[in-house]
Amino acid sequence: MEWILEPLGASFVQRAVLAGSLVAVVCAVVGTWVVVRGMAFLGDAMSHGLLPGIAIASLLGGNLLLGAALSAAATAAGVSAISRNRRVSQDTAIGLLFVAMLSLGVIIVSASGSFAVDLTGTLFGDVLAVGMEDVALLAVVGCLVLAVAALFHRALAAATFHPQKAASLGLRPRLAHAVLLGMVTVAVAASFQVVGTLLVFGLLIAPPAAALVWARSIRAVMALGALIGVASVVAGLWISWYASTAAGATIALVAALSYFASALCHSAARSTRPRPGAVAAAVVVPSHASPPEKETRAPHHYA
Repeated sequence: MEWILEPLGASFVQRAVLAGSLVAVVCAVVGTWVVVRGMAFLGDAMSHGLLPGIAIASLLGGNLLLGAALSAAATAAGVSAISRNRRVSQDTAIGLLFVAMLSLGVIIVSASGSFAVDLTGTLFGDVLAVGMEDVALLAVVGCLVLAVAALFHRALAAATFHPQKAASLGLRPRLAHAVLLGMVTVAVAASFQVVGTLLVFGLLIAPPAAALVWARSIRAVMALGALIGVASVVAGLWISWYASTAAGATIALVAALSYFASALCHSAARSTRPRPGAVAAAVVVPSHASPPEKETRAPHHYA
């Protein structure tokens, strides 16, 4: 137990656990809708689209979180604007903004004179350098995202599974989509300081996808995804402590592996369940019953 709990004795690891857990919960709630609605590529583009805003805010001495949020919002708006052209698919628009924003961010960072250090920290994060003010900000952002998700849950669910019915009921699916884009923007902007712009996508997609294998409702996917995300943060920090690896990258890798572990466990659990036909074949017919050739009951009667 001492070996297991040793990393938690350091104050910076405790702050990292708190910050990572808050990020995991926010990403699980928002990521559930991203996974269910098939918006993973857009989430990836927005996580990479943070870089120009972060670089500009850093050069001007401004707030990095605000710069990241504005940059992600610009990416989402650009995708929506390009997608209005019927000749250009949404995937094409996302790909264009993905490359443009990432390249622009690298160019701005390279022009700042400290290319290697700044770019590495921005892309891969530094969860062990998180302070209590960052934890407090993440807590506020988390409460805001959870409140908006609860308020628009019915509209988001209707717009996801029955968009025509949602429109007929006055639930305004376009507004629900805009709200979801806003939540994705806030989630990725608040998370980049923990795992970086390249790795935030792992916490946004992997835990909800792992939970979706088992859960059968949106709320259950969110809850289970949050638990998987928090466990990934703790396990990633613990592994990085003893393996001397990058904490943010280790957390993202553990989160990604959680999906494969969940899928394998679910597949193994299904393979061990007896099939209805096998159960019916194993039932012994009573001696007073009719001969097999005269039996009129279907095999599933026994199952």
